[in-house]
Order: sequence, then structure tokens, then C-alpha cells
Amino acid sequence: MAKALAHPHRVHILRFLVAQRSCFAGEIADQLPVAASTVSEHLRILRAAGLIKGEVDGPRRCYCVDPDGVAALRALVGGLCGGLS
Repeated sequence: MAKALAHPHRVHILRFLVAQRSCFAGEIADQLPVAASTVSEHLRILRAAGLIKGEVDGPRRCYCVDPDGVAALRALVGGLCGGLS
């Protein structure tokens, strides 16, 4: 998960999807100044890390945050910082 979030564009995509509060079926590539193919690769990495889910809805793809993945990320980060004062 840390590797998936090591790139600022992937952090931006995750934050964008969190803010949507529902599945987003638009062009996520419109949110970033990079090629659509690059955004697709970032989405693939976030999906592989379990942070987002994607579904095909006809000609569109819908993406949303995977609540289980984000909960696991929170637990990992919380556990990391738990011993710090």
C-alpha cells in the first residue's frame, strides 16, 4: 500500500475518489495533467493495492474507494505511529 501511495498522482486520485462519496464514472484523467494511459496505470496500481475498486458499466468504468482497503491502511499507519509520543 505504501508503494502504491508513493506517487503524488496516485495520492491525488485516492483523495479525489474519497471526496466523491460514491462511485465515479467520469474521466479521472481530466483531474490530472497526464495522459489517460498514465492514469490507467495509476488506477491499476491502486486497485492492486486494494485501495480502490473498479467496475465496468457498459462503455464506462466506475471507480470508488475500497472501504476495506482504506481501513487496512488506517490500521497500518495507526500501528506505525501508535508508539510515538
